Amino acid sequence: MALTAVLGGLLLGSLDFVWIKWVPYPFAELGNSTATWAVAAFAFGYLVRSGPVRAALGAAVLLVVAVPSYYLTATLLQGDDLAVVWVPTSLLWMAFGVLAGVVFGVGGTWARWEGARQIVGTSLPTAVFLEEAARFAGRIGDPGRPPGAGWNVAIDVALGVLAVVLVGRSNRQRALALAVAQPVAAVIFLGFAVAAGF
Repeated sequence: MALTAVLGGLLLGSLDFVWIKWVPYPFAELGNSTATWAVAAFAFGYLVRSGPVRAALGAAVLLVVAVPSYYLTATLLQGDDLAVVWVPTSLLWMAFGVLAGVVFGVGGTWARWEGARQIVGTSLPTAVFLEEAARFAGRIGDPGRPPGAGWNVAIDVALGVLAVVLVGRSNRQRALALAVAQPVAAVIFLGFAVAAGF
């Protein structure tokens, strides 16, 4: 499982940079998306089929490895300075990767369980896309952003709905997970607001 996490992180970081560089806007924003990375950690926990502790550790490793992989790809493809891997911002992203990996890796395992944990686990991918949609909505009309931020909102909402449809096992579970996703999205939104204040 450790090898899967490391290889997954290398793949996530490198493909993320390639996606941002060559996919046109607004879809390029999916490569620059905290939601996409969080859902990768969720998918790890969901697909690896291990216990929550191993899923948390593996998903955290995946996200931490993805950060230097992203910058290594930037160095190889456009000559960026590899030293950026060790700047405080990169180290902060790795720290956030540990937190997101633990939460979303465990969430991926919970989505396969029964009862309330299954609902919470199933809600997480939707919640993180809805939270990101809310941040994009707050930037509509911002002169520093490219036009068409509304498209980013629509894409994230559509992906959030798609996530609950794909992960949920019944219409009842999907409806409950969608309801739970909204307050969870609000908590994530507040978390980003607090982090931005530091």
